[in-house]
Amino acid sequence: MTVTMGARANEPPVVDVGGHAAPAITFDGFYHAHYRGVVAQLCAYTGDLGQAQDLAQEAFCRALARWDRLIRYDDPVAWVRRVAWNLASSRWRRLRTARNHLLRQRRVEPQVSGPTPDRVAIDVALAALPPNHRRAVVLHYLADLSVAQIAIQEGVAEGTVKSWLHRSRTALATLLDETIEGVDHG
Repeated sequence: MTVTMGARANEPPVVDVGGHAAPAITFDGFYHAHYRGVVAQLCAYTGDLGQAQDLAQEAFCRALARWDRLIRYDDPVAWVRRVAWNLASSRWRRLRTARNHLLRQRRVEPQVSGPTPDRVAIDVALAALPPNHRRAVVLHYLADLSVAQIAIQEGVAEGTVKSWLHRSRTALATLLDETIEGVDHG
């Protein structure tokens, strides 16, 4: 077995096992392959494209700082996704605290606007779900992760993920049916 260093500082070594060189995965290639998918998942989770882009960028910056270790993981994008979700949760906590403080100080009513009534209905319905159920829905239906992959990422049993998805679908169906009935289509 022979190990050769990559051409650039952020490239991992190329390992030659039995005379066959394994292709080096560069951070640039990793970033370009997964950035849009992570942003799409975060956008569905947060409801804000700009915030999703910021969170994904921060997660990838942290991945770059640890690239030499991260490249050895079985699924480095899962690490990036977990960091991004944690950043989103932290940001929501900070924003909620700031909003509550502002409401107490100024008695300002929050203003919510959405691009379309359908998008608003979906965002509201997703927001009504518990966070773990919302994550499961986004990861399963937008990130195309299997129940097993979600279970591993969330650190729960597969049956728990199946339960979250079932309950989420039932709740979303009810919430979206109520929303559609209240919309004037005429």
